Amino acid sequence: MKYPRKLSSGANNTVIVLSDTEVAKLFTEDTRSDIGSEAKKMKYANAVNGLMVKFVRLEYNDDLAAEMLVMERLKPFDFRAYEVEIRTLWYSVFEDELTALHQAGFVHRDLKRPSNIGGAAFDNILLTEQGLRLIDAGISALREEVNQKIFDKYLEIEQNEMLLFKDYFLNR
Repeated sequence: MKYPRKLSSGANNTVIVLSDTEVAKLFTEDTRSDIGSEAKKMKYANAVNGLMVKFVRLEYNDDLAAEMLVMERLKPFDFRAYEVEIRTLWYSVFEDELTALHQAGFVHRDLKRPSNIGGAAFDNILLTEQGLRLIDAGISALREEVNQKIFDKYLEIEQNEMLLFKDYFLNR
């Protein structure tokens, strides 16, 4: 389906603009993800710090026949326009905030896209006026829901992805 004011499409969902301050991730038919679970994980991360895009509300759009996960609208910049010294500071803050999420029991699980999925490697990390931010909590996990051993496995993978992101962000 063709959507009005489309921003992006992932493997299962499309994101559209609702206003200058809000976007919506559309859930139609069987998207292989659960809108309620994603909203819960976003709210969990939002309660820890401002790294994850802010959850606004859930609603249904009759015209689009879609459930909508409404979030704040982020307007990213191209990080390559900034000096490495500035990017190093942004990365340091990002790393601290991600560590705080990990310590609170949240792991994103999708910092780096698998090579067989379209899009740029680090599409879920955006540079905004507020610094680096995360989007798409779809496959994220909460320690309380997966147990410590599984959480630790996810965390180890994410920490390795952070090293790859650091090299990408600072040296590109």
